[in-house]
Amino acid sequence: MKKALIIFAGVGLMTTTNTSCIVSKKKYDAETARAEKEKAEKNALAKQLSEQQDMNKKLSAANAEMKSNIAALNDRISRLKDSIATLESTAKELNNKINVLRDEKENTKRQLKSTNDQIAAQRQRLEQLQALLDQQQEAAEALRRKIAEALKGFSSSELTVKMKNGKVYISMQESLLFPSGSAVVNPKGKDALSKVAGVLNTSSDININIEGHTDSIPIHTAKFADNWELSTARATSIAHVLIDEYRVTPAKLVASGRSEYDPIAPNSTPEGRGQNRRTEIILEPRLDELMKLMEPK
Repeated sequence: MKKALIIFAGVGLMTTTNTSCIVSKKKYDAETARAEKEKAEKNALAKQLSEQQDMNKKLSAANAEMKSNIAALNDRISRLKDSIATLESTAKELNNKINVLRDEKENTKRQLKSTNDQIAAQRQRLEQLQALLDQQQEAAEALRRKIAEALKGFSSSELTVKMKNGKVYISMQESLLFPSGSAVVNPKGKDALSKVAGVLNTSSDININIEGHTDSIPIHTAKFADNWELSTARATSIAHVLIDEYRVTPAKLVASGRSEYDPIAPNSTPEGRGQNRRTEIILEPRLDELMKLMEPK
């Protein structure tokens, strides 16, 4: 019996022990499972945290890079703004220069046109002037031929007719016109003057200059104090003959004396002094139209 009780107690203890063991193992497995789960969750959280931290680092780096890029972009924008401002200022200056150049171009065009107009006007005036000069030269040559024809009865030792500087010079020697030391025209001189007057009275628009000339030998008489008075008196005497006796228009004439100061030959020889004692009648076609052309506009 005692043995049976011991056996029964042993069985009961074993049953209890087994039951406790069964309960503890379940709890252990549950706790283990829970611990594993928590560990797994913890590891997942740790991994997630690590990944988040990595992501944060990357985001921080990206943010820093973005800030750096933004700063660089802002700096570039600032420099671009400065460049734009410089370009706008340069463009404004260039536009101002273009406007100035355009104005200068217009002014130059106007000045060029004005200059061309002036050149054309001057060319026209020169052509007209040349035409008048040619006309004056032709008129003077025609007058010379008329005078030479009228005086062909006189010798070259008494008078000469020639052209000089567009004028007709009638040079009459003292021996043809006057006695020595006198201003009274002799008959042969009046004959020559009448022929000259015949041409002058048929020729309009002629200026007549009468110049008296002497040699260098001084003269001092009751009538003439010096060669100035003698040369002037002779020129005036010829003017009176032309006006009073041959009706030459007085307004055309100018009489003057040159004394000894316009010689045509040396005064050192009798021949030279004889050539210098002369009276010149200088005929010049009037240049009124020519003078008008030469007046400033």
